[in-house]
Amino acid sequence: MGSDSDLPTLKPAAKILQDFGVPFELTIVSAHRTPRRMVEYAESAAKRGLKVIIAAAGGAAHLPGMVAALTALPVIGVPVALKQLDGVDSLYSICQMPRGVPVATVAINNSTNAALLAIRILGSAVPDYQQKIAAFAQNSEQEVLGKVETLESVGWSAYEVKH
Repeated sequence: MGSDSDLPTLKPAAKILQDFGVPFELTIVSAHRTPRRMVEYAESAAKRGLKVIIAAAGGAAHLPGMVAALTALPVIGVPVALKQLDGVDSLYSICQMPRGVPVATVAINNSTNAALLAIRILGSAVPDYQQKIAAFAQNSEQEVLGKVETLESVGWSAYEVKH
């Protein structure tokens, strides 16, 4: 993440990776304030055993693209919403990469999908992760079907949305 203020956005990803049993690193690497650290981090990532990098950043959001330029590993960018522009600036910065420097980009503040995408990528080599993703999808389906049943049972006016 580009700043410690990005941590609340990254916590859902960390929780999912932990729940799926995926080892991960979570640290601060600022493209603008610690550029040498960013270069060292990105260039050494594969040697340290990383297979996918999730990079979250707000504002100019250069971290995901710069990391992608420095490593051959897949990079997933998470645009972080700031007070200005609600993260649209970050989204555009991350998804509008030049040809040859791909960054997979998820929705603004959606580190959940970043983690799930990383697990799917890892699942191409680790069948256990594929099985866990399939179970996650099945659980999500059952959750929605339970809501359908409740809505039909109590009716729209009595139904309470739980967040």
